[in-house]
Amino acid sequence: MSAPLLAVHDVRQGFGHGTGRFTALDGVGLEVARGETLGLVGESGCGKSTLARAIMLMQRPDGGRIEFDGRDVTNLRGPALRRHRRRVQMVFQDPNDSLDPRFAVGRSIAEPLRAQRVPGSEIRRRVAEVLVEVGLSADVAGRAPHEFSGGQRQRIAIARAMVVRPEFLVLDEPTSALDVSVQAQILNLLVRLQDEHRLSYLFVSHDLAVVHHLAHRISVMRAGRIVETGPAPQLVAEPRHEYTRTLLAAVPHLPV
Repeated sequence: MSAPLLAVHDVRQGFGHGTGRFTALDGVGLEVARGETLGLVGESGCGKSTLARAIMLMQRPDGGRIEFDGRDVTNLRGPALRRHRRRVQMVFQDPNDSLDPRFAVGRSIAEPLRAQRVPGSEIRRRVAEVLVEVGLSADVAGRAPHEFSGGQRQRIAIARAMVVRPEFLVLDEPTSALDVSVQAQILNLLVRLQDEHRLSYLFVSHDLAVVHHLAHRISVMRAGRIVETGPAPQLVAEPRHEYTRTLLAAVPHLPV
């Protein structure tokens, strides 16, 4: 078996001090292969988004290590971190988290390229190209975020992540703020992009039905720990952990 693209080893993260300290991640480990989608599920507050931010190096874990493509990236900074972020990007739950309302969407999409010091002519070409790739028109680049629907704004947020041509996307509840019909459109877009670019995904969600639709494997998180991991069909059909069975019971019409 080939080495995983992402490997998380014994990652720990706490917040606060003394008796008020809260453990958000308690020795978390997981792996994501090239071209794979790993779904990470669990109830709100279990540590999923904390882990996503740690993987993105948006916050440094208290312990453990994060490896990408066989290299320990836990403590990258400066130019090395900037190079790493060409390969790893994130899509947030609410596209307003990544789209500045003061900027035209083309400028927001271009920001990662500017951070990578890509020449201006190349930036314009790639912004136009990625807008079309996510199902929009290149000529919307001059419009403001408020002129778009929620689903369109999430497409723009995905374009912003894709514009640097990453290998790995962390998707933190990317469809939970959308209605059901739009969710399906965004999920289908993510599947298509993965097939076309051989992307790897960590898909974070509290919704097992959504994760089951997209993921190859599923990891179940509870109280800062991974309690079960397995192939998506097997985990849904034959859950081993009681907590997994509880999550499945909340999705009565989940196909197996």
